[in-house]
Amino acid sequence: MQRIYEPENLMEGELLQQMLASEGIEAHLVGRHLLGGTGELPIFGLLGLEVANDRAAEARELITAYIGAQPLPGDEPDSFPDVLVC
Repeated sequence: MQRIYEPENLMEGELLQQMLASEGIEAHLVGRHLLGGTGELPIFGLLGLEVANDRAAEARELITAYIGAQPLPGDEPDSFPDVLVC
């Protein structure tokens, strides 16, 4: 197993974990149970996404593409120009 990404928060970690699962890559979100210790533990580096060694490169590419995605022109609703509403 390799740690391929450190999400900023639990929501981002779970979102990316599910995105990888939809692509057939099993990912483990480690450190989720340590978040309750904030104040006693360091704030950064608690969460990590881990995948099997043979899928690490593919998973990194998918995460990079997912994070760098931009809305398509014209997909913004009229009441919120330049804002992507999911």
